[in-house]
Amino acid sequence: MTYYRSRMLAFILNFIPGLGHFYWGRKARGIFYPIFFFGGLFGGFLVAMAADAGEFFLAVGIAELILWGISMLDLLIVMLREPAAQERSPYDPQGGRRRGDAETERFFTILLSFIPGLGHFQMGLMQRGLSFLIMFFGLITMMFFVTGITHETVFLLFLALLPIIWLYCMFDAVQLIHRKQAGEIIEDRSLLDEWESGRIEGRRSKVLATLLSAFPGAGQMYLGMQKRGLQLMVLFLGSFYVIDVLRLSLFLFLVPVIWFYSFFDGLQQTSRYGILPMEDIPLIKSRNNGSSQHWLGIVLVLLGVYYVSMEFIVPALDRWFPYLQLRYMIREYLRPILVSVILIGGGIKLLSGRNRVQELKWDDEEI
Repeated sequence: MTYYRSRMLAFILNFIPGLGHFYWGRKARGIFYPIFFFGGLFGGFLVAMAADAGEFFLAVGIAELILWGISMLDLLIVMLREPAAQERSPYDPQGGRRRGDAETERFFTILLSFIPGLGHFQMGLMQRGLSFLIMFFGLITMMFFVTGITHETVFLLFLALLPIIWLYCMFDAVQLIHRKQAGEIIEDRSLLDEWESGRIEGRRSKVLATLLSAFPGAGQMYLGMQKRGLQLMVLFLGSFYVIDVLRLSLFLFLVPVIWFYSFFDGLQQTSRYGILPMEDIPLIKSRNNGSSQHWLGIVLVLLGVYYVSMEFIVPALDRWFPYLQLRYMIREYLRPILVSVILIGGGIKLLSGRNRVQELKWDDEEI
């Protein structure tokens, strides 16, 4: 009896060295790689601590990174050489296509898309793949060329567009392979052709919407979702302001979380544009818009009063009454107390809302 094994799942599991091999049925390699990887790191750490030699642990880390790469390459070679029957399951009753064949095509498309354009080549979309390939590597070449001529390193800042292009290419390849396997006819159009056709038909450009999504809320607003985009933009920029004013460096982790959520939400909304109806669904819903505006106004007023007090009133009082040490008292006591009250109050509010929803469910079941 043959068992179906997912190539994509094996590839993801092998990010922990050996786990993908173990899943694929190669138990010896599944034991060998993790023992040498984690054992080498642990042993190198102990030796470096005992000898007080950080350089030795760095060398061990580089060696283990090479071992991780060998493990990934070994798994890819094993999966490529595996017989087709290994991953085939009965026919799909709807399309008549074997599940293993679709899984294999999807796996290699996503794998090749790690280099922008190659995944589209795998699907036969030569123009689209070439546009991604030229855009990605052309930007690298152009920026280094301009930097070398002008001797101005400021042009290297444009390389920050590379992750955006890479993510969009990956997202586009995944979307197209799913549409192709669903039976939809995929047109081989370059990004410029898509942009031009959208301009002629009066539609918004998906390419521009994707690029604008790099700034939280801008892509959503470009697609016509003003409320959702405005809330994301205020949430992102407001988090910077609150963290800076209140010196809450503990919450800096929220900034990349908000950015990634906004960016992938922009990609998702862009993929729906022109296919599904667009709804401007705000992140924070309120039955009474006046109530939400009221609370937002209160928050802005409080932040303004706090800023003015800390910049003008408190320094003046410190000069007139130095024994009060107002700035020290606010920084060491009042600020932590306020943050604690806000966090505890927010947690209680969420818990009470959950209990209220549970009570409503119980009432509905009784009825």
